[in-house]
Amino acid sequence: MSAPTGILSIQSAVSYGHVGNSAAVFPLQRLGFEVWPVNTLQFSNHPGYGAWRGRIFEPALIADLVEGMVERGALAACAGLLSGYLGDPATGEIVRRTATRLKAVNPAALWCCDPVMGDSGSGLYVRPGIPEFFRERAMPAADIVTPNRFELEQLTGCSIDSLAGALAAADRLRAMGPLVILVTSLERGDAVEMLALDDQSAWVVVTPRLPIEVNGAGDAAAALFLGHFLKTRNVEASLGATASAIFAVIEVTRRAGARELQLIAAQDEIVAPTRRFTPLRLR
Repeated sequence: MSAPTGILSIQSAVSYGHVGNSAAVFPLQRLGFEVWPVNTLQFSNHPGYGAWRGRIFEPALIADLVEGMVERGALAACAGLLSGYLGDPATGEIVRRTATRLKAVNPAALWCCDPVMGDSGSGLYVRPGIPEFFRERAMPAADIVTPNRFELEQLTGCSIDSLAGALAAADRLRAMGPLVILVTSLERGDAVEMLALDDQSAWVVVTPRLPIEVNGAGDAAAALFLGHFLKTRNVEASLGATASAIFAVIEVTRRAGARELQLIAAQDEIVAPTRRFTPLRLR
């Protein structure tokens, strides 16, 4: 029997643009994974436009969709679970239970939890109870956690103003249970840093900061890191491949003068980035 190559992705989705599942599914497919998306909400577009249509889905619907896939035997072919924007704390519990069920079928499967809560510019933008769910329920059960700087601060209570501070906070987060931490956005001057660590090593990769603001890059980064880590089980290699691909996608987007990630135009760069960034070992 061949090794599982499926990924169950439970997070938000938009009809126009690329955030949540709309940013995660295609990059994972280009890496060769079968992806099964379950949308926690469906909006017409990212709320950053100031107006949108659609709604957050009730937890019962999410549970029903997952159950339907379980009935088809999908978990046996699933190598990983990716979760992002939840919409409701009860949906988080469904995700956590799904991770438990998946590991009962495939003990080598990984839950990659992107603790979507907010960002430095916008602050928290999730319903009450979701930050507590991530800290108290998700962190002890997740294998990989992929916060941005703001979310890392929220999860650990640390104030981060340096790479050393981010590393200390990531260590504190890993002590809560996860095996691997990826910090997706540490902006310093004209550079953007991504930090990744496990119990054996810590790495940072630095890319130029491009003069463009886009939504969905963190969602795509979490997906790509999970995909590469499932293939390699190597933090350094996964970090380098992820940072290189995300930089390439943002650069293609900048050149196009677009507001939404140009995933289709950059699809070859997702698989084989022209410009490679090498991680630096911190310890």
